[in-house]
Amino acid sequence: MSDQKKSNGMWRIDDPALLRGLTQARVSRRGFLEASALGLGAMALPSAAFASDMMAKPAKLDATWQAWWEKQKPTKDLVFANWPYYIDTDDKTGKHASLDKFTKDTGIKIKYLEVIQDNASYYAKIAPVLKAGQSIGNDIIVITNTWQLTELIMQKFLTPLWQEKLPNFFKNASPSVISPAYDKGNKYTITWQSGLTGIAYNPKLTGREITSFDDLWDPKFAGHVGMMSDLTELGSAALLKLGIKPVTSTSDDWKKAAAILDEQKKKNIVRQYYDQSYIKALENGDTWISQAWSGDIFQAHSKGFNDLKFIVPKEGAMIWHDNMMIPKGAANPLSALTWMNYYYTPETAGLIEDYDNYICPVPAAQDYILKVLKDPDVGNSPLVFPTKEMYAKVNDYYVFTSYENYQAWSNTFSPIVQG
Repeated sequence: MSDQKKSNGMWRIDDPALLRGLTQARVSRRGFLEASALGLGAMALPSAAFASDMMAKPAKLDATWQAWWEKQKPTKDLVFANWPYYIDTDDKTGKHASLDKFTKDTGIKIKYLEVIQDNASYYAKIAPVLKAGQSIGNDIIVITNTWQLTELIMQKFLTPLWQEKLPNFFKNASPSVISPAYDKGNKYTITWQSGLTGIAYNPKLTGREITSFDDLWDPKFAGHVGMMSDLTELGSAALLKLGIKPVTSTSDDWKKAAAILDEQKKKNIVRQYYDQSYIKALENGDTWISQAWSGDIFQAHSKGFNDLKFIVPKEGAMIWHDNMMIPKGAANPLSALTWMNYYYTPETAGLIEDYDNYICPVPAAQDYILKVLKDPDVGNSPLVFPTKEMYAKVNDYYVFTSYENYQAWSNTFSPIVQG
């Protein structure tokens, strides 16, 4: 079992085994996320994240969509568009056991496409097609809870889910992915995987252990602190430092957060506002402490940078969700529902999680990984199966209500990065 340490109310991940699998997939899938427009929205997770009253039941469709779904005929095909390195893959054959088993069990053949590099560019590609009322050729797409997802919902580019066909979701889904703020009632989406944004550092350079977002403002580290250029991550970190939950923050809160970021900048504490290149700065010792995505640290370890550590600060970490959805015009919507339901079984989710190691949306997959796949490093990892205590420390991104609202956030925080 991998080593886990807890001190001062925050979780530290010191052992690379805990981060295994949060690497190649994360770098390829999350590494371009900051290129997306603002707005990672998510549900607020209460401290009792596993309370039974969080569980939901399938909601009925309105009469129009109910009639539409009932007219759909089953097919034996499915086109699934996803991010690179984001599903179980045999290193030798390139095959995906989960997809092959699905085909064997259902007779539905899957055309699996790794075509999504970031939310913004993918949305820009598909939006004109959807606006024209045409099919984009995919039955399932995976989008992060960003402004692009909000736009897809607001523009009515998505097909409401026939939830009666998703019993496994309502039976097995973690409360953390049920009825998120960006899609109340899971009307259009269900989660594929989730991930964390926290702090990484080199204790040999900082000279002490790191426990808080306050450490990113410590003058002792002046010129050696990395902050993210992604405005959502940057603003959220400052809000957490102030003790403000981003998901319920106001424009006045944003101004307060921008003020302390500006102060941090004027004191020359920040070396640079980084995109994915922040990890190279940590590896090279240019930065000693930095905002970070958890999985990048394992890749650094695999290259020999074993001194780097990742923590969930005492104020908590940010959590993001990638979501499966059915675009309008999909040729095989019933096949899409069949896969979504199939994914939310412990066996399928477990098989995929044992490769990906993101935060699993199916808690029961933990036993499958431990007892059937016999992989304690993954099964016991708090980054794959967070504890109730960790969920209590998870914070969620603000959900934009309009383009003007989105622009207000951008206008508040962009001068920090651009000035």
